[in-house]
Amino acid sequence: MTESDHSRVPGLLPDAIHRAAKPGTVLLRLETTPSREGNLDGAWWPRSRDIGAELPGLIHVLTGHLGPITRVGLDTTAWDELPTRLVIDDRVVHIDSFPVGDNTVLITRGDQDHFSLLVVPPHSTPDAAHAAMARAVRPDNISPAAQILMDTGTGERHEPHDEEGDEKIEQ
Repeated sequence: MTESDHSRVPGLLPDAIHRAAKPGTVLLRLETTPSREGNLDGAWWPRSRDIGAELPGLIHVLTGHLGPITRVGLDTTAWDELPTRLVIDDRVVHIDSFPVGDNTVLITRGDQDHFSLLVVPPHSTPDAAHAAMARAVRPDNISPAAQILMDTGTGERHEPHDEEGDEKIEQ
């Protein structure tokens, strides 16, 4: 089915799960119903842990659909380095960071309108990432982000350990 096969409700985003991702494309899914009843409003699959490289594309896409984004809340444990602000499309976007480990990014539009997105780890396989993203946008989803990642096999990879509990290093 193509996007034109669906009747579009003004202000809602198209469900583009069946489109092939081109290089440089932001991999994002948002709930396409006006109810916002689920635990999460969408999912984002960044390609790296470099927020300076990843966040501008996300903000650009979200601004096109939701309007100006003023603030982003990020988990410090999920990213390499976090600035306090970035200039994206000639607008200052403030970045709040907390060591919460909740696998989400919080997007603020205007003064008080918040969107919570599941962050799929960059190393995830395409099948696992798509499963996690699809589950995150279900209107009946009540699972927290970490549970979705565990259930779909997209959770953080852990290095194998030897019998004493030391990290194994392949040489």
